[in-house]
Amino acid sequence: MKTDTLIRHEGFQALFEKLDILEVERFIVLIKRDSFDYTEWRKNLWEDLSIDDLSKRAMEYYLKKNE
Repeated sequence: MKTDTLIRHEGFQALFEKLDILEVERFIVLIKRDSFDYTEWRKNLWEDLSIDDLSKRAMEYYLKKNE
């Protein structure tokens, strides 16, 4: 199991791969300001996709990451 410190570090790395420093800061402020419930948000994330569509997206992501 990863430590909280490692998860935090990897999380920041992931953010910095997609966002610049100001956007990362804005993201953190937005998350802290809103009463954001990640678990509830995730439950409805792909509700409009069929299993086949979700599987296709997962395979495309896997292939892209392993090129």
